[in-house]
Amino acid sequence: MAAGIREKQTVALKRMLNFNVPPVKNSTGEPVWKVLIYDRFGQDIISPLLSVKELRDMGITLHLLLHSDRDAIPDVPAVYFVMPTEENIDRMCQDLRNQLYESYYLNFISAISRSKLEDIANAAIGANAVTQVAKVFDQYLNFITLEDDMFVLCNQNKELVSYRAINRPDITDTEMETIMDTIVDSLFCFFVTLGAIPIIRCSRGTAAEMVAVKLDKKLRENLRDARNSLFTGDTLGAGQFSFQRPLLVLVDRNIDLATPLHHTWTYQALVHDVLDFHLNRVNLEESTGMESTPAGARPKKKNKKSYDLTASDKFWQKHKGSPFPEVAESVQEELESYRAQEDEVKRLKSIMGIEGEDEGAISMLSDNTAKLTSAVSSLPELLEKKRLIDLHTNVATAVLEHIKSRKLDVYFEYEEKIMSKSTLDKSLLDMISDPDAGTPEDKMRLFLIYYISSAQAPSEIDLEQYKKALMDAGCNLAPLSYIKQWKAFTKMASAPTSYGNTTPKPLGLFSRVMNTGSQFVMEGVKNLVLKQQNLPVTRILDNLMEMKSNPETDDYRYFDPKMLRGSDSSVPRNKNPFQEAIVFVVGGGNYIEYQNLIDYIKSKQGKHVLYGCSELFNATQFMKQLSQLGQK
Repeated sequence: MAAGIREKQTVALKRMLNFNVPPVKNSTGEPVWKVLIYDRFGQDIISPLLSVKELRDMGITLHLLLHSDRDAIPDVPAVYFVMPTEENIDRMCQDLRNQLYESYYLNFISAISRSKLEDIANAAIGANAVTQVAKVFDQYLNFITLEDDMFVLCNQNKELVSYRAINRPDITDTEMETIMDTIVDSLFCFFVTLGAIPIIRCSRGTAAEMVAVKLDKKLRENLRDARNSLFTGDTLGAGQFSFQRPLLVLVDRNIDLATPLHHTWTYQALVHDVLDFHLNRVNLEESTGMESTPAGARPKKKNKKSYDLTASDKFWQKHKGSPFPEVAESVQEELESYRAQEDEVKRLKSIMGIEGEDEGAISMLSDNTAKLTSAVSSLPELLEKKRLIDLHTNVATAVLEHIKSRKLDVYFEYEEKIMSKSTLDKSLLDMISDPDAGTPEDKMRLFLIYYISSAQAPSEIDLEQYKKALMDAGCNLAPLSYIKQWKAFTKMASAPTSYGNTTPKPLGLFSRVMNTGSQFVMEGVKNLVLKQQNLPVTRILDNLMEMKSNPETDDYRYFDPKMLRGSDSSVPRNKNPFQEAIVFVVGGGNYIEYQNLIDYIKSKQGKHVLYGCSELFNATQFMKQLSQLGQK
């Protein structure tokens, strides 16, 4: 795991695109030109990992969706990367019959069944194309890696494994089995790619336990089949040398419903909360200014811009977990240092009277121009820097508009106080009734956090008063009716989760940089500094990874798929603390929890943690699921 999962999945994809042969380093030969055919699942897996340029470097001239209209390209090999579904298999058989390509490399994201393989074989025989089907591979790549240490199970059809799907009151046993099998299939693929057999811990009586039982069984069966095991020999890569196995902690979303509703204060989580951000791409609507349009004319269309926030973006990597005010300040500093460098190039050029000269002429001048040449040669780097500054200026400005118009700093601070049981300087009713603070959804999120976090539910009289204020503010009360049922149910099961007892410290106004000629006018926005406190998921991980005894996790079940006989116990055989762990949330996760885990592990020398979830949602998407569950 020392090599992040992103790297391992990228290597597997590159190998697949190279006809399942590891790409040779430093080979001077041209790559073989080929076509990549994927379905939506394949597209979602590839897009956060490989750019169009990288695909082209690997010889991919065209990448097309399986179910789009495609013309025949008879002298080119095609690499397919699709889920083994009925519709996909039918379409591939059709491609074989239509003889679209020279040869076919069929890669399945998840393992294909025997009967479906036979369908393809029959189609190939029927189309007289047996020799053209070059290879058929199960890739075991059915998960999406977003960061070195974060993955989600799916983006397409995620409602099939959503929080709502798992917690529907009318769900049948067979539907539940299907959902669990889908989750287990992806987790199995994840561990095949990681090349490690985990030790599994999970809470009892939850969906997480169902996943644990099935995953343990699936890993065990694969290990028992010595000839075809996916965990032996070369597939393990460096994995077989690590003496310590990773810990897999399976938790259920229901252990903490407050965090996904929480207003947040770090850059990445804010972008996900207030902007359209998925699969590492953010879509912004550019405001076209306040130009007056003549009466009756159509309003101007807003320009849409998309930006990729990837691992190669150094600013993003450095600041995605920082509190927003720090990010705004850093963008400003980057901008100023860029301007200084840009002015230096212009100044040197003008001194030598060659403003308009091309680079070739410059380099021919004598060597007292070395300084200038180095300034000019750093231009490409400068332009890239400028691109990133523009990108983050635009993204941060869009986030700032939301913070100001909805008073998100006030909400964040207030919710932190509620969750840490601190004294509140303003009553909850005042917050809900304030017409200037936040959208109806913001108010509902705030009230739900209060309702979930309070040890004693408000009395019926108080609740009616809150409900009236919420309705006057235009809130939809459906999520509340679900949370009431959930709270009544968990009361029987356990006490409410505690969230630590520290609140963020406000620092006076922004530092000097921010107030003089800054792009970011931060007037009236609080500069809150976060104090590190562990969220419930991080606390559970800490207990299990460090082998601490704690009533919260003492009865967690323990599975070791390598043991010949599965024994049901909560007594771990392994007594040493773990160095590597994967936390997986069944029922959906979010960037707040991810960031909290990353901050926690930074203080632990030499330890690694990965965060995964069945789907990644922001508060709006989660609220929507809660209101569907709460509708009568």
